[in-house]
Amino acid sequence: MSNDQGRLRIAVQKSGRLLEESIELLRLCGIQLLKSKDQLFCKAENFPLDVYFVRDDDIPAFVSSNVCDIGIVGQNVLYEEQLSQQNSDIQSIEEVLPLGFGKCRLSMAAPYSFEYKSSQSLDKQSIATSYPGLVRKFLDDNNVQAKIIEMSGSVEIAPRIQMTDVICDLVSTGGTLATNGLTEVETILESQAVLIKNGSLSSEKQPLLDQLLLRIQGVQEAKSSKYIMLHAPNEKVDDIKGVLPGAESPTILSIQGRNDMVAIHAVCNEGVFWDTMENLKAKGASSILVLPIEKMME
Repeated sequence: MSNDQGRLRIAVQKSGRLLEESIELLRLCGIQLLKSKDQLFCKAENFPLDVYFVRDDDIPAFVSSNVCDIGIVGQNVLYEEQLSQQNSDIQSIEEVLPLGFGKCRLSMAAPYSFEYKSSQSLDKQSIATSYPGLVRKFLDDNNVQAKIIEMSGSVEIAPRIQMTDVICDLVSTGGTLATNGLTEVETILESQAVLIKNGSLSSEKQPLLDQLLLRIQGVQEAKSSKYIMLHAPNEKVDDIKGVLPGAESPTILSIQGRNDMVAIHAVCNEGVFWDTMENLKAKGASSILVLPIEKMME
């Protein structure tokens, strides 16, 4: 592993749902990684960045202890670690930027026969979870007395084997809950992947982080934007500009050999759907072309 203090060090999940999207984000930022044989550490060949592949619940510890400067981790993991280790350096970790992927929710789920009306329905009940800190906070905030049974996995089976009354676990689609005869009754946390940093990041490395953030924000803006090109009659330009979703000051270009029409190019920062294109055509637009944007920088 590298001890080069002139390089930014980032911790990412070594396996699981955030790994591929974290690596893809770095790729879209133009960062090429030189993979190592053990896949626990690698360097970027065109950016001063070292990548550490670790267990997701170890990422906050890697960042807070200065082994890594930054990390990509789910908010559910970060908040659980901060609640479970209230006297540690993990409290100094700062959320820098939400990344928009790895979205899920931490929810209470109960058997279909369980009558759930509000959080008070959990009073005197038992709850199986891998997130005791977050569950305890939810119960305390709602003045509910319940028994928490901590499990590291297979939480969904707890009510079926009569180990607990309900569970609290991560939910994406709800399919696993349904398979185990459970239904989601209340969400206690909406979570996504975030970029975190050490609270004492050196002034030497701050410019590197700023450069990386600029690239990430460019990737995020590009994902939510489309580039539209079309032809429009001169007298319909204002009408068509009003239909373009989220576009500001589109570019108007002349078309060689045509005095009655112009070309309009615009970056639209909202979704462009078939009905949008149909509305543009109804306003007189033609030759409509919608293109994805890979990178943007204001």
